[in-house]
Amino acid sequence: MGGEAWALAERAAAAAGVRLRGLDRLEDADDILRVMIATWGEHQLVPREMLRALGDAANPPIGAFEDDRMVGYVLGWISADPQDGLVVHSHMLAILPERRHRGVGYALKLAQRAQALDLGIRVVRWTFDPVISRNAWFNLGKLGAVADRFHRNYYGEMTDVVNRGERTDRLVVRWDLGAAREAPDTAEAAVLLARVGEEPSPRPELGELPGDDRPVLVFLPRDHEAMRRREPDLARAWRDAVAEAIEACLASGRIARTFTAEGGYVFA
Repeated sequence: MGGEAWALAERAAAAAGVRLRGLDRLEDADDILRVMIATWGEHQLVPREMLRALGDAANPPIGAFEDDRMVGYVLGWISADPQDGLVVHSHMLAILPERRHRGVGYALKLAQRAQALDLGIRVVRWTFDPVISRNAWFNLGKLGAVADRFHRNYYGEMTDVVNRGERTDRLVVRWDLGAAREAPDTAEAAVLLARVGEEPSPRPELGELPGDDRPVLVFLPRDHEAMRRREPDLARAWRDAVAEAIEACLASGRIARTFTAEGGYVFA
């Protein structure tokens, strides 16, 4: 499995125009900080010595390089999960702005998968902001992970340029590295949270959870980050509605199984 997994990651890296390398050198810590600042700004940066120590861990950070320049990285650590046992907690995935949406992040996540399989670990977990459609699509739609936990204001107040002023709600991803996922049939799905009105300013409309076991759709605005800048009150209304819908779905025993091209979570 490990060899096949690395071959898959290397093919994805070649398609993205980068090469992959474990970040176990002292100078790699400075490169990580450079990409980190380009992504989140100068805020609560991970200490350089901690990054150096992670390089000596069993699962060091992995970098994506264009020639000799690091353009992205992924880092995490091995942890014990009460449900899954030993997992890799993937804490950061960052790509330089000019290299985003070109397959670099996908290659890095596949490399992290291969690294975990080499260690005999078959589950990777991480958190993401549930109102960001592109991240939901990447995590659940492209990678094929699921999301089975949710926390309101998970990190408390954050000061970076991406999260500043936002309640840090987070979905928790579970990526089963060895299992093929079958997406549920949505033909008879019920819509719990709908978009009302035209983009870029649709309103959230929260309905009622069906009493049967049908899949449930929870839609998001296409670009919540742009909405925050343009219509902050509407963006807050969406965050509240998404949180309420997710909590209702999880309480019913459903989890987020995938994310559709139309911009909605499928809970089943």
